[in-house]
Amino acid sequence: MNTDPMLARTDSLPSDIDTVTSLLAIAKSTRAFIALLLADIDLHPGQDQLLVRLQPNEPVSVSVLAEDLSVRPSTISKMLDRLIEKGLVERGAHKVDLRRTMVQLTPTGEHVRDKVYEVWRKLDIDLIGALDLEERKVLGESLGKIEQLLSQRLRRLR
Repeated sequence: MNTDPMLARTDSLPSDIDTVTSLLAIAKSTRAFIALLLADIDLHPGQDQLLVRLQPNEPVSVSVLAEDLSVRPSTISKMLDRLIEKGLVERGAHKVDLRRTMVQLTPTGEHVRDKVYEVWRKLDIDLIGALDLEERKVLGESLGKIEQLLSQRLRRLR
């Protein structure tokens, strides 16, 4: 008899949803773990992804950020408001098309973005430390394919 509570719950599920069940559990656990690590650098989940998407001295439009992060522009705007309050990003008009809103990192944002990379590296090392080289390669390729598939399907639905 299986005594692991997580496995006990999934044993009763149809086997043709194993991938979705695993992805949901991994996403939930990863998000919770990241939230704890990001709290140490005064960020919330999602803000890390936005900061990492930005490059120094390269303004990006709000609509491009929304598409890249697979969220609505209104969600990006709320995230930006919080990051602007912390002095991590700046928002301004496009140089030619004044209707477009552009975003870029501040020097403080660059520093915090480096801290985000440190948090991600720490978690990545913790997660893959138990896998051998071949397992890491297969996992990376498989997750990359699943990520591409999900992104493509999500874009079609929006």
